[in-house]
Amino acid sequence: MSLNDRVYSVLSISSNDRFNEQILSLLDRSVYSPIDFAKSVGGAERRLAEKEYDIVLVNAPLPDDFGARFAIDVSTSSHSVALMFVKSEIYVGVYDKVSAHGVFTMRKPLNSQTVLQALDFMKAARERLRRMEKRSVSLQEKMEEIKIVNRAKLLLISSLSMTEEEAHRYIEKQAMDRCVTRRTIAENIIKTYK
Repeated sequence: MSLNDRVYSVLSISSNDRFNEQILSLLDRSVYSPIDFAKSVGGAERRLAEKEYDIVLVNAPLPDDFGARFAIDVSTSSHSVALMFVKSEIYVGVYDKVSAHGVFTMRKPLNSQTVLQALDFMKAARERLRRMEKRSVSLQEKMEEIKIVNRAKLLLISSLSMTEEEAHRYIEKQAMDRCVTRRTIAENIIKTYK
């Protein structure tokens, strides 16, 4: 699947209406939707409490905070990719502070082509996060299954005086005979012997 076949939600945080208009004019609605706006960190936090965004744009400074801590929080505690726009004079200091946390940084004034290229990088980063999220969920499910199966084995060992090997074989054989998962068999054992 091409990155342009996917749709990315965007939250732009800026107190500057001209910046918001410029961002809105750059974003193709068939690729970026919805595009929401906030004028402050507080407003952005309320938006993020309601829904998660793929891309978060921060035009620093903001009226209630510079925005660096907010961008770091977004990048480290959500599935969003954050991009900060900062004045050229302070770019290096801000970049040094936020880049280790996965926050992208761009110098102002903005060049439309550079912003579009940065958004392409952000889409690629978001897709990488999506793949990592799927792997993480898969590992968590596998670990949960192992815990449930081990709990069922312990119940078989204590209730039916089976060895660990016999309990393991019993669960495996029941799962194959019934064409269900080991987890399903283990959950039934837990219900029965609990």
